[in-house]
Amino acid sequence: MTVPGDGAKRPGESSPRRDGERPSQRTLVIIPTYNERENLPLIVGRVHHASPEVHILVVDDGSPDGTGKLADELALADPDRVHVMHRTSKAGLGAAYLAGFAWGLGRGYSVLVEMDADGSHAPEELSRLLDAVDAGADLAIGSRYVSGGTVRNWPVRRLVLSKTANTYSRLLLGVGIHDITAGYRAYRREVLEKIDLSAVDSKGYCFQIDLTWRAINNGFKVVEVPITFTERELGVSKMSGSNIREAMFKVAEWGIRGRLDRARGVVRS
Repeated sequence: MTVPGDGAKRPGESSPRRDGERPSQRTLVIIPTYNERENLPLIVGRVHHASPEVHILVVDDGSPDGTGKLADELALADPDRVHVMHRTSKAGLGAAYLAGFAWGLGRGYSVLVEMDADGSHAPEELSRLLDAVDAGADLAIGSRYVSGGTVRNWPVRRLVLSKTANTYSRLLLGVGIHDITAGYRAYRREVLEKIDLSAVDSKGYCFQIDLTWRAINNGFKVVEVPITFTERELGVSKMSGSNIREAMFKVAEWGIRGRLDRARGVVRS
């Protein structure tokens, strides 16, 4: 199904979770895309081979390589499980996920999952995140840096940069998450309903830090689940220097503000 970029609920669509139903029984996997034509059919196929029951929302930011058109073809072939949101411009990873969250919440999904289109987040490990949510986690993070987690095919420089960013964020924000920048994660809908998503303006991987910090500040249970992260084999990475600068400045700002808020007894959503 191809849908507009909005979060409105449609008549007859599912409502929030019923008593006795596992949260993961109604899961939406959100996959942002920009020039991922080579990877998209592969990742959609892997998701449904590993977890046939989940639904997928592709959020395409006007890819000039035809990714959006290909997404429409995949949705036409599997209209019950594959949906597409077309956005007219490349507004960043955070904005794409926020649009996907609004769409999924408006249609009654109980768990909303972030997943990269490039295959770095193995769909075969999705069940680990969903099991953690079913066991009581409000936010399950697929972690590269807890026991059992690993990274494949990254150059040493990229690995050092990632670990440094996580240590920097952990120390400044005062949180115990080893992989706060991780982009493979599953949220209970209650987390996203509680967080003031309208106040979130982070664009790159800083978006992951932002939402994790807000979830912790609101008292939600955050669990890290070990995963294997594999660097993309097709296409081009979207990581840029602006992503790094955004994270450095925003994390410093949040760290200072968080200490002031705790001194005043203020909780921000």
